[in-house]
Order: sequence, then C-alpha cells, then structure tokens
Amino acid sequence: MQEIGFENPIFVTYAVASALMVLKVMGQGWMTVYRMLRSNSGLASPEDLRAGPINKKPDPSQLEANDYVDRSRRMHRNDLENIPAFWIAGLLFVLTNPPLILAQFLMYGFVTARAAHFVAYATRQTHEVRATCYTIGSLIVIYMALHALIALLT
Repeated sequence: MQEIGFENPIFVTYAVASALMVLKVMGQGWMTVYRMLRSNSGLASPEDLRAGPINKKPDPSQLEANDYVDRSRRMHRNDLENIPAFWIAGLLFVLTNPPLILAQFLMYGFVTARAAHFVAYATRQTHEVRATCYTIGSLIVIYMALHALIALLT
C-alpha cells in the first residue's frame, strides 16, 4: 500500500486536483447565490419569501424559474453528481501506487474535463459538447475505480 502524505508525489497530484475540485464545487454554489442576488429571482423555497436584511421586499415572482440562476444551479448539481466519485476513486487509485505520469494524466485530465464542462455549460454549448466533457471525466473516474478494484483483488 502506498503511503498517504505530502512526501508522496502521487498523493500530491491527488491533493492538488481534489483541492481544485473543492474550490469548483464551493465556487459554483457561491455563483448561484450571486446570480440569485443579482437578478433578485430564482429563489428555491417558499420560505425564501420571508422578508430579511437582503430580501426586504419579497415577491412571489422570485420563486419563478429563472434560467440565469437555474443554469448555475444545474452546473452545481452536475458537479455534486460527479466530483465526489473522483475524490473516492482518486484516493483509492493513489493507494495502488500507479506511475506518477499516469496519475497526473488522469487526475489533471479530470480537472480539465470538469473545467471544460463548466465553460461549455456557461457558454450554452450543445448537449453533445457538454456530454463529451462529461464522458472524458467519467471514463477517467471509472478507470481509476477499476484500477483500484483490480489491484485489490489481485
């Protein structure tokens, strides 16, 4: 079993990629909040219509769908459906002690695929473009999980 620590360059690769993905997930949440505040719309729950320091004059129309806000919300949901699997598969992959170049290729490849997915979604590219970015990231995670499973079973 490979040691987990910052003296292990494979783990450092994982840590950098994972930290970038933490920032992506959290940043997308904040982007959704920013868009709700900027547009004064796209609120998600009826209780959001209670008056408060930020929403001083709530209006039921604030609960109506707003693509500007919902697009960010969909990107966030997509991140939450994909990035946690990377965190788990990536850590298991590190434990197999793969070649460093392979770990860097896969982990930074996943980060790049997620960044490309974000750009494709934010710029309203076709589903095929987004699906291509998703597929690349998904195949990377699947490979890492299978790699770890095979290493465990052999």
